[in-house]
Amino acid sequence: MANINAHDAMRELTVMLIYLSRFSQGEKFDEATDFYAWKGYNFDILNELSDADYIRQGSHPSRSKSVYITESGMEQAQKLLARYGIDDWKRS
Repeated sequence: MANINAHDAMRELTVMLIYLSRFSQGEKFDEATDFYAWKGYNFDILNELSDADYIRQGSHPSRSKSVYITESGMEQAQKLLARYGIDDWKRS
């Protein structure tokens, strides 16, 4: 694998961590279609992920404590997990 600059690595790692720490609202995890994650990451990176439509931060990003993970965000995270050889959670 080629070297990656620190900014790109941070963006990739953040989208993977958001995906891996995802949760659903009141549904069984394996049946859920909507996922969220807590928002404890670099705000500039979160804004970039939002601009790329990988996450949605809501209408008041500075007040919300979680982000919504979009379908394209989940797909990107899954591709990156495969690239880095990281297994997804086995949920039941």
